[in-house]
Amino acid sequence: MSSTPKNPTPGTTRIVAGESAKPKRRRTVEIGVAVGLALLIGAGAAVASTVSRTNDAGAAPAAGTAPAAELRLGYFGNITHGPALIGVTKGFIAKELGQTKLSTQVFNAGPAAIEALNAGAIDATYIGPNPAINSYVKSKGESISIIAGATAGGAQLVVKPGINSAADLKGKTLASPQLGGTQDVALRAWLGHQGFKTSTDGSGDVTINPTENAQTLKLFQDGKLDGAWLPEPWASRLVLQAGATVLVDEKDLWEKGEFVTTVLIVNKTFAAEHPATVQALLKGHVESVDWLNAAPAAEKATVLNDALKAAAGKALPADVIDRSLKNIVFTTDPLAGTYKKLLQDGVDAGTTKQADINGIFDLTSLNSVLGETAAGKKISAGGLGKD
Repeated sequence: MSSTPKNPTPGTTRIVAGESAKPKRRRTVEIGVAVGLALLIGAGAAVASTVSRTNDAGAAPAAGTAPAAELRLGYFGNITHGPALIGVTKGFIAKELGQTKLSTQVFNAGPAAIEALNAGAIDATYIGPNPAINSYVKSKGESISIIAGATAGGAQLVVKPGINSAADLKGKTLASPQLGGTQDVALRAWLGHQGFKTSTDGSGDVTINPTENAQTLKLFQDGKLDGAWLPEPWASRLVLQAGATVLVDEKDLWEKGEFVTTVLIVNKTFAAEHPATVQALLKGHVESVDWLNAAPAAEKATVLNDALKAAAGKALPADVIDRSLKNIVFTTDPLAGTYKKLLQDGVDAGTTKQADINGIFDLTSLNSVLGETAAGKKISAGGLGKD
C-alpha cells in the first residue's frame, strides 16, 4: 500500500427524496438503474451520490475479466462504515482502482442499499450482515458474496431514563434504522428472547417503528419514542445529545463480545466479470482499515468527522466521535462464525427464511491481498464459503 494521492476528497452531490439523479453508466443497465433508483426514492431512501474519480481518456475495457470501466460503491454516513469513509476521503480505493472510475452513493440503511445493488444501480456496498444474508437467501445464493469484514461492535439499545429492564418495555415504542436491517433484526430477536411478541407490521407487545436515524434522534428528543436499537454514532448521539441511557450493549449478547456490524459485499455477476477490480477494491479497503487502526486518535477522529460531514452533511461533536470509536473495532474479518446465529435471529424476527447460507463468503481475494502484507493472516469463511 502506498501513500495517499493528492487531492483525494471527492465533491458531493446530495440527492433527497423527491429529486432525481441521472448518473452516467458505462454498462448496459440503464433500465435497471432507473427502476432501482425510482424504487429507492419512492421508498424515501435518501441517497447521496458522489463521483470520486474520473477515468483518463481512452477506450473502454473489453468485456470478460478485464478491469471495469466503473465501480459503483455504496456505504452509509455512519462511524460503523469508517473503512468506506476513509477509503473514499483519503483516496485509498480510487488509487488502487487506477483507471477504473469510482462512483459512490451514501445510503441510510441496509435494505435500501441491497435494493440498489439488486437493481443494478451499484456494484458493491458496505452493509450490515443481515441484509446481506437476506439477499443471499432470497436469491438462492445468486445475488451477492461477502468479500470482507469492515467493522465489529458499535450497536446499542438506548432508552428513556426510567426504563431499567426489559419488563419496562411492554407497551413502549422503539425505533430501528430500517425493517430487516441488522439492528432491526437484533432488536426483534432480543425482544423475542425476553418473551415479547413483535410483528413486522408494528403490532405486538412492543411497537417497533423502522425510522431513519436522524429522524429517530428528533423523535426521541420530542418524547415520541421510548428508545431505539442503533449503530454508532447514533447510539452515542441519543445518549449525549438527548439524555438516553443504555439498556443493552449488543456486545454483551455475543461470545467474547464480538459481533459483526459492517461487511463489504459485491454483486456476484460483477465479481465474475471483473475480478481485478474487486481485488483493487479490497486493496483499498485493507489500506483503509490499516490506517484506522494505526492513526493517532486525534487524527482519526478529525478525518472521520470530515468524511461524515461530506457523506451525511454534518460533522459531529467531539464527544460523540470519541464515544463511538470506543465502542467499535475496525477489522477485515467478517467473523464468519457468527452467521448461523445471525441467520437464526433473522428467522426469529420474521425478516428472513431458514436457509442454507453455505457459499455466502468468498474471501479468496481478501486473503490474497492480506498475503501481500507483512501481517497477512488468513481469514476463515467458517465453512460457509471460499477462503
